Amino acid sequence: MPKTSGFDKFITRKKGSVIKEEARQEKRRVKKAKSDAIELRRQRPSHRDVRTEGSPAASGTGPYARPQILRTQKAEEKMPLNKYIAHCGVCSRRDAAALVRDGKVKVNGTPVLEPGYKMTETDSVTVNGKKVFPARNLVYILLNKPKDCITTASDTHGRKTVLDIVRNASPERIFPVGRLDRNTTGVLLLTNDGELAQKLSHPSYEVRKTYEVRLDKPLSKADFEKILAGVTLEDGPVQVDALAHPEAKDRSIVGIEIHSGRNRIVRRLFEALGYDVLNLDRVVFANLTKKNVDRGKWRFLHEKEVRLLKFLNKSFIRKARPDASL
Repeated sequence: MPKTSGFDKFITRKKGSVIKEEARQEKRRVKKAKSDAIELRRQRPSHRDVRTEGSPAASGTGPYARPQILRTQKAEEKMPLNKYIAHCGVCSRRDAAALVRDGKVKVNGTPVLEPGYKMTETDSVTVNGKKVFPARNLVYILLNKPKDCITTASDTHGRKTVLDIVRNASPERIFPVGRLDRNTTGVLLLTNDGELAQKLSHPSYEVRKTYEVRLDKPLSKADFEKILAGVTLEDGPVQVDALAHPEAKDRSIVGIEIHSGRNRIVRRLFEALGYDVLNLDRVVFANLTKKNVDRGKWRFLHEKEVRLLKFLNKSFIRKARPDASL
């Protein structure tokens, strides 16, 4: 047993948590030093690439001549034009493709009509005559959309848009992911992350959308079964993922979960069976809800929410169903 002095009790000992944190910091320092050393080694020219000007080896002549090893520059990374425009925060990748096809996009002053045109970071891109740049700060906003509000960036008739509500939220140019009708309320995501917007809009990820529907009359049991079995509209069949009555005493209120992104799909589904939709509220989009966000209000997404969105259904990408469209 080690000897101790009478002064030991006056010595301030470090807490176990402090010792552990110091050990973690030391590991990080060593790891960074190794990483820096490896990076420095990569940046140094190989001895085979160093040639003394005028030497036989450099000129390729003489008995000790070796084949010239030429340095090759790393090819410039290329990106599809519509993806670049989405990264600039102009709109989603799908809408960007439409802009390109409409002749509203120029690359280095020349109109380009192919959305998949491969471009590099050095290229200059203009949309509607205005030069665009990739967004530096990604913004994610959850809005509880009110009625009488257009889901678009601007409106030629001067009507209120969702961007009017979040006008002072960020200096970055953001856009809505997907669309909600003027009189449809509920969860709406706005962002300048074009890649995420493309993912959430693509049917292969089967992004969940849940709506609360108020009808002009109770939904009959026969029509309830019809919807679960699948209803065919003028633009193809519609398959819902779930259907229920949130309130057992009121059959005119229906909860419906669907993955299709077709225009006005929920309203048209019930109208095809002879019902008028009095109120339509989206309560869930992907893994987002409007909890603690009043109608007409908004908030920024938390880091965890953004991370969950980006990894949403990443473990599988199923083939798009017949009722799914971009």
